[in-house]
Amino acid sequence: MNRFVITLSCADQVGIVAAVTTELAAAGANIAESGQFWDRHTNRFYMRLAVIVPEAVDRDAIEHALKPVTDRFDMRTRVFDAARKPKIVLMVSKFDHAMLHLLYQIRVGWLNAEVVAIVSNHEESRRTADYEGIAYHHWPVTKETKAQQEEKILALVKESGAELVVLARYMQVLSDNLSNRLFGRIINIHHSFLPSFKGAKPYHQAHARGVKLIGATAHYVTPALDEGPIIEQETERVNHAMTAEDFVAAGRDIESRVLARAVKMHLEGRVMLNESKTIVFA
Repeated sequence: MNRFVITLSCADQVGIVAAVTTELAAAGANIAESGQFWDRHTNRFYMRLAVIVPEAVDRDAIEHALKPVTDRFDMRTRVFDAARKPKIVLMVSKFDHAMLHLLYQIRVGWLNAEVVAIVSNHEESRRTADYEGIAYHHWPVTKETKAQQEEKILALVKESGAELVVLARYMQVLSDNLSNRLFGRIINIHHSFLPSFKGAKPYHQAHARGVKLIGATAHYVTPALDEGPIIEQETERVNHAMTAEDFVAAGRDIESRVLARAVKMHLEGRVMLNESKTIVFA
């Protein structure tokens, strides 16, 4: 049996679910998962289906079966093989906790992905890449070389066939050009504080202000710094008895977990963009 994931969106109207499921049933597909959402504000309908089909039924057959429905409702549709390992590129600077967590989750099979390259503006993670057998690209960034370095990134994504770029604590601001060209295919992780602290040592700043909640946010990258559509978040309580180093340790754990969950949801087709927001099917 083959397993495919189907995502679709269109203007909301009567009969969408019935039409889709009827065509899938005629193609011999059994629905294993189904999620749907109507956004009243935009009047858009979103749906995700995981289907199991006989081995003789391939992706082309599923797309052909759905074509009358997609044409009728003017749908945006994507069909992908759930068994295939999507290719991803990891980008990291000096702090490698989030990257190491992703690599571990891939190794144990919780994340179904293949890391085709690690890109860094530092050398610190080369040993990890060598151990994992992953190509390592040390591309330093300066104001003068930023444009050329980003062109290398775009070329790497194209040549490797990577479907997703993950900023696993890559501490460089991406240009509007790169952010736009990879929109929806690049995920970032950053800390979340109330109030917010920017710049160097944010956890130390939070500790100095007596913050009681720390957390992390995983989001798609856009030209608006750290303001892209949010995929996943988590918070954790901290208190006055904890040191600044305790804050940092807690932050590392949260960042790693949140990023891994966001990557998993993206790769499984559970995240759909809805203007400046996301719809995430559990």
